[in-house]
Amino acid sequence: MTLKPLGLAALLAAPLTAQVPPPAVQIAGAVEALPAALQDSATVLGYSNYHKLVTLRQGTNAMICLADDPAQARWHVACYHRDLEPFMARGRALTAEGKDRSEIESTRLAEIQAGTLKMPDGPRMLYNLYAPADSVDTTTGLARHPARLNVVYIPYATPESTGLSARPGGGLPWLMAPGKPWAHIMIMQ
Repeated sequence: MTLKPLGLAALLAAPLTAQVPPPAVQIAGAVEALPAALQDSATVLGYSNYHKLVTLRQGTNAMICLADDPAQARWHVACYHRDLEPFMARGRALTAEGKDRSEIESTRLAEIQAGTLKMPDGPRMLYNLYAPADSVDTTTGLARHPARLNVVYIPYATPESTGLSARPGGGLPWLMAPGKPWAHIMIMQ
């Protein structure tokens, strides 16, 4: 799963009235995606007054959380293992350049194959929360009744290597992008 960062096109199309919450509110919302034991020590990336992605809090554990982008229509926060940061950051950079999903995938694949973009050598976790923007308490940064999507990246995993279906269905975990460097298990709740 690729996170949807704020690209140049989105920034230009974003309403000028989109308010960026204070850092403490962004941090509280962002870390909500993590298990409680990991929240206090996670690094948090969020937005400045000009919708620029900045480090709001430097953490001490292996997790990086991305605060909600106030320019987007729905609320979404995500936290992932730091070993996924080169992959995630490259996706954000390519999106900012105006690349579409297929261009982003082909560029990252070529860079992974060339050894210039490193992927983890084993499983790494990504936690997501989604909610309608109007369900967020603006004083706390927390959404009421968010949907959860947990993702386990397992580079090059296949249905044969994992025992998972490559198709979603019945609310069961499934394998997305099988055989690719960014193959991952989707666990919807």
